[in-house]
Amino acid sequence: MKKILVIDDEAAIRDLIELILKRENYQVKTAENGTLGLKELGTFQPDLVILDLMLPDYSGYDLCREIVKTSTIPVIMLSAKNEIIDKVLGLELGAEDYMTKPFDNRELIARIKVVLRRYDTSDQNLNNSMSPVRHKNLEIDFDTKRVLKGESQIALTAKEYKILETLSKRPKKIFTRDELLEIVWGYDFSGDSRSVDMTIMRLRKKLEDDTENPRYVKTVYGFGYQFGGEAD
Repeated sequence: MKKILVIDDEAAIRDLIELILKRENYQVKTAENGTLGLKELGTFQPDLVILDLMLPDYSGYDLCREIVKTSTIPVIMLSAKNEIIDKVLGLELGAEDYMTKPFDNRELIARIKVVLRRYDTSDQNLNNSMSPVRHKNLEIDFDTKRVLKGESQIALTAKEYKILETLSKRPKKIFTRDELLEIVWGYDFSGDSRSVDMTIMRLRKKLEDDTENPRYVKTVYGFGYQFGGEAD
């Protein structure tokens, strides 16, 4: 049973989402502000967070940044704001999806299922699991989503990890920005390829000793990105 944490200061919205999620057999916890949400994040350990942007004690953007900085838990943002700049900002901060209020219950469930499938690590997928990839002193464990550089674990956001996973599973393939947008952000993403470049820039800062001469995420100029740099 997948676990979903709902962080929203409107009791009616929390109750509605909890009701429809329980009908779909999800385990649900709710929080009325960001402080309680962060506490539940540690104790409940959800598979997905539904996050309202307008909280009494936190900016939803700041809370989203905090969640994706410290975990690979996907976030779906909810907001009454329907300006495209708000959606793009939320997605570029690491949210998996962005829905405006009022929302259709069926669409919310559909989007939740899409995001959970993207991050599913349950036993039903073990037949498709792969051995960890090791390149130079980097190790990527696909089952646990752990990334080690030497003896140190690297904390990646969900999208940073998904890009690294995508590239490393097919190291000979050059992925275009549009391919990475579709795989990592989804076909209905409203941003542009700069989101890929910005995420890879942040990923390199965490992985590379020298970002000008990357060893792990290589730029193939005029085409896109590929896993692995030049041999030592």
